[in-house]
Amino acid sequence: MDKHILLVCVFFIVFHVFQAQSRTFTEEDCPVCVLTIDKFSKTLEGELNPKNIEEQFKKYCLSTKIDKEKRLCYYLGGLEDSATGILSEMSKPLSWSMPALKICERLKKMDAQVCDIKYDKEIDWKTVNLKKMKVKDLKKILDNWGEICDGCLEKTDYIKRVEELKPSYVKEEL
Repeated sequence: MDKHILLVCVFFIVFHVFQAQSRTFTEEDCPVCVLTIDKFSKTLEGELNPKNIEEQFKKYCLSTKIDKEKRLCYYLGGLEDSATGILSEMSKPLSWSMPALKICERLKKMDAQVCDIKYDKEIDWKTVNLKKMKVKDLKKILDNWGEICDGCLEKTDYIKRVEELKPSYVKEEL
């Protein structure tokens, strides 16, 4: 009887391990990495050796203005102030013309933070109800617009400020 229970337990463990490994890696698992490496690979010039790719990636990282891409550059070692660097793990497969999705899957195994970066969700201004948003999100909207809310103490103050500035920053389509 004990052998049967043990056998069933081993079967379930093995089944769950294989089931977890069989899940395919998609762009949604690592959106910033996949899109950034894909965009960067389209800008590559000259000889595609790892050293050249690393130099071009460092230049790309200096020129990018998107915060999420800057953070990815930091994690990979593309910035001067990067604490660590796994840039060679990106440049070698890229020199072999490996797809960005596979490169990011490999990078995730080395540093999971690479895939923790997600793009912010776009706000649908036609259907959004500002009264249901958190103050943190209202502050983030103002921050993204480069605006501040002097004297705002309550949620209603932030809502009023966003509504005042909305025509300047949100383009309504006809």
